[in-house]
Amino acid sequence: MAKVEPTNTRTLLEPLADFNLNLNLSPSSSSSLSSSIRSLAVSTLSDTQTLIYVGTDSGSLLLLSVNPNSPPSPTNQKSVSFVRYAAVSESAVDYVQAIDHCGQVLVLSGGFLFLVDLLLLQPVRKLGVSKGVTVVAKRVRTGIVGKSSDLVGAESSDLSSTGRRLLKKLGGGGGGGGIRSNGLKLKESELHRDENCIFAVVAGRRLLLVELILGKDGGDGSGSFLLLKEIQCVDGVRTMLWLDDSIIVGSSEGYILYSCVTGQGGLIFSLPDPSSSPPRLKLLLKEQKVLLLVDNVGVMVNAQGQPVGGSLVFRRAPDSVGEMGSSIAVVRNGKMDLYHKRSGKCVQMLSFAEEGVGPCVLADQDGSGQLIVVATPSKVVCYGKVPSEEQIKDLLRKKNFEEALSLVEELQSEGEMTKEILSFVHAQVGFLLLFDLHFEEAVNHFLQSDTMQPSEVFPFIMRDPNRWSLLVPRNRYWGLHPPPAPLENVVDDGLMAIQRAIFLKKAGVETTIDSVFLLNPPNRADLLESAIENIIRYLRVSREKDLTSSVMEGVDTLLMYLYRALNRIEDMERLASSENSCVVEELETLLNESGNLRTLAFLYASKGMSSKALAIWRILARNYSSGHWRDVTGQTDSQQATTNLISGKDIAAIEASKILEKSSDQDLILQHLGWIADIDQVLAIRVLTSERTDQLSPDQVIAAIDPKKVEILQSYLQWLIEDQDFNDTQFHTTYALLLAKSAIENFDTECTSRNSAAERLEQTNMSEMERNSIFQSPIRERLQIFLQSSELYDPEEVLDLIEGSDSELWLEKAILYKKLGQEILVLQILALKLEDSEAAEQYCAEIGRPDAYMQLLEMYLDPKDGKEPMFKAAVRLLHNHGENLDPLQVLERLSPDMPLQLASDTILRMLRARLHHHRQGQIVHNLSRAIDVDASLGRLEERSRHVQINEESLCDSCHARLGTKLFAMYPDDTIVCYKVDITDMSFICVCEIQNNGSHNLHYHFSLINSRSGLSDNGRGNSIGVVFIETK
Repeated sequence: MAKVEPTNTRTLLEPLADFNLNLNLSPSSSSSLSSSIRSLAVSTLSDTQTLIYVGTDSGSLLLLSVNPNSPPSPTNQKSVSFVRYAAVSESAVDYVQAIDHCGQVLVLSGGFLFLVDLLLLQPVRKLGVSKGVTVVAKRVRTGIVGKSSDLVGAESSDLSSTGRRLLKKLGGGGGGGGIRSNGLKLKESELHRDENCIFAVVAGRRLLLVELILGKDGGDGSGSFLLLKEIQCVDGVRTMLWLDDSIIVGSSEGYILYSCVTGQGGLIFSLPDPSSSPPRLKLLLKEQKVLLLVDNVGVMVNAQGQPVGGSLVFRRAPDSVGEMGSSIAVVRNGKMDLYHKRSGKCVQMLSFAEEGVGPCVLADQDGSGQLIVVATPSKVVCYGKVPSEEQIKDLLRKKNFEEALSLVEELQSEGEMTKEILSFVHAQVGFLLLFDLHFEEAVNHFLQSDTMQPSEVFPFIMRDPNRWSLLVPRNRYWGLHPPPAPLENVVDDGLMAIQRAIFLKKAGVETTIDSVFLLNPPNRADLLESAIENIIRYLRVSREKDLTSSVMEGVDTLLMYLYRALNRIEDMERLASSENSCVVEELETLLNESGNLRTLAFLYASKGMSSKALAIWRILARNYSSGHWRDVTGQTDSQQATTNLISGKDIAAIEASKILEKSSDQDLILQHLGWIADIDQVLAIRVLTSERTDQLSPDQVIAAIDPKKVEILQSYLQWLIEDQDFNDTQFHTTYALLLAKSAIENFDTECTSRNSAAERLEQTNMSEMERNSIFQSPIRERLQIFLQSSELYDPEEVLDLIEGSDSELWLEKAILYKKLGQEILVLQILALKLEDSEAAEQYCAEIGRPDAYMQLLEMYLDPKDGKEPMFKAAVRLLHNHGENLDPLQVLERLSPDMPLQLASDTILRMLRARLHHHRQGQIVHNLSRAIDVDASLGRLEERSRHVQINEESLCDSCHARLGTKLFAMYPDDTIVCYKVDITDMSFICVCEIQNNGSHNLHYHFSLINSRSGLSDNGRGNSIGVVFIETK
């Protein structure tokens, strides 16, 4: 338990008034009242009048009056007036208790209890409760259910005979249907009983629990004590306190807890023997705790005597203890110290008399009032509680910021201040710290304030007047800090204050400047950088709040100003390129003059000013290429510098393309397409092919594309044809011609690279072509796929282009001849030029005529142009498709030079395939005949069916009589009316009705298809029956 060093951090109390018995009393009264003050009590009659009862050693009770709310006198103190006095006894007044709700004052003097009215107008009456009373304590009830027992009980409605005897024994008298109180006989109906008028009285070793019973007009001073219970206690009780059902007494032995219900007692703890100071108790009603003093240590216990919380260590053992809000007041030797209950810290020290003045007493208003009264033997001093707001201001003036915030949080927890006040104080502390050059701590407090507006820091960034001057709240808070000024001025003024403080310190004058700054004065540049960085931090957090549009504009625009002040390029560009509320007009000049064109371009783009943004990116692309924007990190390495220049150009093109991809302004797109394509053709293609609500005009786009940028034009046409499903033959033909030209050029390049003189050149050219190409697939592959898939281009025009060159694009020619229907030429190319037997056979299968295979065989056997016969290909053809060839024609066309083994095997396979094909045909023919026979049999069975109905026959669906009506019969013999099934009828059963004059009608029917009119076997889903009656 460490001792807390006393400090004087708060101004919790201030002196209000004082009263000197030797000076303020009249000469006649002074002679009769010239004695020392022994006890004090305070009673609040109203907001404008507080009564102070002063008990003296001579047995007198003085009544003083003070108005805590009256204006101060010229001496800055309020006046205390002497009202009157009452002579209680010849002994000292040891205890005074004002019972406000009863209008009475209970006085202990000379071992007896006395009762008098609040204004001392009535004579003092002695209460005969007992002799030798040393201590008295009023019962305090917390109101918590279950913690406070009802001691009055049924006695409140009827006083028992025992009660009368006790009253009589205690001096109340009684008889004749009434109770005698202090010599006055009162009827029981005139008595006023109150549970809040119960006291504990100690007389010797007796602890008496009594109830003060007053007349209905309690102000007349009539009353008596009713003994409720008597408990045996220890001897030498010096102090006592009664809380709910617990009575705590203090003696020289220690502190003992008694139960008012059971009468049992238990030791809380013993005091040192001998004790240097008498025991003292103080009730902390708000916390429902009791403070037990042991010398200069105060121990807090609950109503059960269990220690709770920490202990308080005072500077000296106090003469008296009081309570004021969250603080404990102790007095001794003319000094009063106030200690915080929770922290135990001494928050204020006051002196009201000289050292050695003698014992002092203190009285409060149960901790909840605004007044504390202390007294020396001859003087009474009143102290008033300083308003909470003034306490906070005083702490802030003393730079005790943590203490001020702690006080506000404490008051908030007690319900005396709102959360808005706490936010207000955080902002106030932040401004004070800002002007003290503690920028990081200042912003920390700004961020903890929920009521501070971001616009309040605008004047620190931009000088007034400006666009946002009217948005700044004209709130100086408590006037503790200077008006807002630009950060440069704040830093300069702060540095001047530090220099003055250093000079004053040398002269022995203390200042409020931070000692760290005095020992090591800061640098202006460092301070300014710290200020800007922390204001940036505050504005960045403020951007996440729900702000008005005008405030948000100020936050983002001024944030850009601060980024520029610290040359934080990445943050500037990040802010400009993201969603922001910057005002372009406020930043254009700044960014232009500072050369931050990239940031300006990002800002233009974010605000939809695409034309200006693209113009800047175009300028930047040129400057990068000319070296104006060379990266300083690459100056030591030429290769790295080149890389940085290229990346700079690429970035300009990339950002420009992003803008154009979202734009539907065709003129703007075509205006900037060229320079983007010069840097990166892929970006140009992405611009042209991006999804837009209003697509670009293909004709104008094609006209605007540089003819040298063939791949861009190819990609754009490919996108139009494949993704946009354009069916214009002109586009298809143009695309095919472009692909063909590129294929021819690529073929010629490859032929050139095959020359023996340039193997290394070949590798260089090929790698260069691969790097420069924007397509993943080879040009010929794309050409072949398009020629095969599209039907809208002009094959003759494309064929003329290919044939007009020396390139051998045989597969492409084959595709084009196929489009033109030149079967022979296609087969010649596939079989003889490309020697692709599989493709040639597949093409013959597409033709679907046997003569195609024969033509292919002839080409294999007689290739012409001096080529050797292709016997293997011919054998493959005969093996795969021999069944489609006539063996006789094959034998006629076989070459005499063909090896016999190859010819015999081929002919044998053909004959076997021919025989297999013939037998398969026979099987199919016989199966068809079997099906036909089965169908004829079924038709015959249906034609031979008969049905017989009579006049009672009903429709199976609607249950109507059939009679001679038309009806339908289904294959499952269900009979329904013709109307029921007419919609689904696909077959009609035509019946002939034979009426032989009997009751039965005979029908003969046949099935006729209702759609074709042909006879059928009746196996359809429904059968219509048409009746024809013959007479």
